[in-house]
Amino acid sequence: MKTDQKQDNQQKSLDEVNGSIKVPKNAGFWRTLLAYTGPGSLIAVGYMDPGNWITSIGGGAQFKYALLSVILLSSLIAMLLQSMAAKLGIVTGKDLAQLTRDRTSKRVGFVLWIITELAIMATDVAEIIGSGIAIELLFGIPLIVGILITSADVLILLLLMRLGFRKIEAIVATLVAVVLFVFSYEVILSQPNIPEVLKGYLPTYKIVTNTPMLYLALGIVGATIMPHDLYLGSSISQTRRVDRSDKNSVKNTIRFTTIDSNIQLTIAFVVNCLLLVLGAALFYGTNSSLGRFVDLFRALNNSPVLSMLFAIALLASGQSSTITGTLSGQIIMEGFIHLHMPLWIQRLLTRLISVTPVLIFAIIYHGNEAKIEQLLTFSQVFLSIALPFAVVPLVIFTNDEKLMGEFKNHAWVKWTSWLITAVLIVLNIYLILQII
Repeated sequence: MKTDQKQDNQQKSLDEVNGSIKVPKNAGFWRTLLAYTGPGSLIAVGYMDPGNWITSIGGGAQFKYALLSVILLSSLIAMLLQSMAAKLGIVTGKDLAQLTRDRTSKRVGFVLWIITELAIMATDVAEIIGSGIAIELLFGIPLIVGILITSADVLILLLLMRLGFRKIEAIVATLVAVVLFVFSYEVILSQPNIPEVLKGYLPTYKIVTNTPMLYLALGIVGATIMPHDLYLGSSISQTRRVDRSDKNSVKNTIRFTTIDSNIQLTIAFVVNCLLLVLGAALFYGTNSSLGRFVDLFRALNNSPVLSMLFAIALLASGQSSTITGTLSGQIIMEGFIHLHMPLWIQRLLTRLISVTPVLIFAIIYHGNEAKIEQLLTFSQVFLSIALPFAVVPLVIFTNDEKLMGEFKNHAWVKWTSWLITAVLIVLNIYLILQII
């Protein structure tokens, strides 16, 4: 009874926006979907942040179209896991971090919090490098100075949070549209070999047997299915008002939240494929020693507008990911260790810790973009290694009939999710052994 009472009194996930958005009742399909559209864009931005950009471009540059199959499989897995995370939050009224802490010891909860915090910092590394390079491209500011400037992004976050959650969703959705436009246009200009591109969606055994390819493939997996996005998805799915005593209301919320998520993640999938195709078209077989972001920027120089749009999209991508990273940080900190602190303090601490290794790398390699982007790829591989620590609890909870009731996973979801988890763990162990 004490445990139940403690859980009942626990603060709602993202309490300031939890259940803050009303949805129409008995409205048509499209009007209802519009009301639920938004959280998916926040999730999707995490799937096309600068970390995704560099792993996808690098995948095309090194292995042409072979890793398109990894992007496809990763995106399908992401859709499944995000739908499970959203359903968990909608049905239980708690996020993944809160439920994990409720069902583990204080020590285990603390360890999982550390791992997830490190994953958020790894994501921060991608945002810092991407934003720093974007600032360099846009304003000619040295990369090291640009990296330091990114530490001030907390001010942007505070401004956006004052606008309201619905407006933040609209801003992020606009960013996604800009990114999609820029890279769709550039792929059309590059005139890729369509039959070869389509062939790239068929998996090949070389991905597992070739260590450099496996390393980059897991980087794509880590960049595509980020662990902190699962915590975020289980929380922001609760921003829409739902009557949990009404099963139809819960079922409706799950349905439209999943549709929104899948639409936005499909767009993220297309963007990542475009990036890989661009990497293959521009860099495969060239042995380019320049930073890939810089190469793409220069490749667009035949159109000053497009080159500027690319740099702006890169900067906006990094800054938009700041929103998801900050919200995720609040979710896991409050959920795992019940620590409440102002968002700007939490964000500033995380960013200052994350910026340190990037600065050290930048100083050692004198601001060489290509060398610094190697750190970015490593950060995405770490995300893949951290992923099972979020996926295992998610699978356990959504399979629990006592917790989920009639909304527990169907048999095919249950076994597919366990298979995915097992494969991720085995591949990560294999990669670690190969590196050692």
